[in-house]
Amino acid sequence: MLIAIIGHLLAICIGISLGLIGGGGSILAAPILIYVMSVPPQSAFAMTLVIVGFASVIGAIPHWRQGNVNLNTVILFSPAAMLGAYLGARLVSLPFITPTIQLITFGVVMLIASITMIRKGSKPAESTSKKADRHTHHLFVPRWLAIALEGLAVGVLTGFIGIGGGFLVIPALVLLGNVPMKEAVGTSLIILALKSVTGFAGYVGNVPIDWNLLISFTLASSFGILVGSYLNQFVSAKQLEKGFGYFVLAVAIFVLIRR
Repeated sequence: MLIAIIGHLLAICIGISLGLIGGGGSILAAPILIYVMSVPPQSAFAMTLVIVGFASVIGAIPHWRQGNVNLNTVILFSPAAMLGAYLGARLVSLPFITPTIQLITFGVVMLIASITMIRKGSKPAESTSKKADRHTHHLFVPRWLAIALEGLAVGVLTGFIGIGGGFLVIPALVLLGNVPMKEAVGTSLIILALKSVTGFAGYVGNVPIDWNLLISFTLASSFGILVGSYLNQFVSAKQLEKGFGYFVLAVAIFVLIRR
């Protein structure tokens, strides 16, 4: 009972993370399910897609009301991301893909995400337009194609290891789509929800799912994202992201050791 309570309190933290910084939820969800709730890795990655995807829908509501969702960008980014998520999930059914390979991949991506968060939190703020102009100046392909390719790559990661890729999606929206940061956070939640649907569809029938745990964790994380979205108005996401980056780094090292 105590383990279940701790696990669901941590599930609330998943939602708070999504609401505050637009990412990090799936990075937390899988380790909690695997190491706290003793869920097999492949099942945990599949369940993470539903938990974070549903929480993202809830979290997108206040962003929608605040006008921080860019539907044009959602339409451009989502199809490739959804396709990638389904393909990534189907990769798991290949005979040479073991839970150990998934966990190692997950740990490496966590390391990259933590370094990205720490570096971004340490740098002085720079306007979205300046960053976008500097980045797109060096693009060798049309912006729409770059966004689609980014969506496909992040989608494959989402399906394969359950990571929503907020730390990749948001910079892509800012740099390639020229979307303001707050709008990128709200838009990324819609994209995450959509690709979670196709990613989970790729897992259904291939891995066992604890539906009771899935439902309770989803409800807990959804409550957390409402709290996080509310607190987002009063706190600096930049400093939070730096601190969260160090936490993710510690969890990544733990996952790679325990794999």
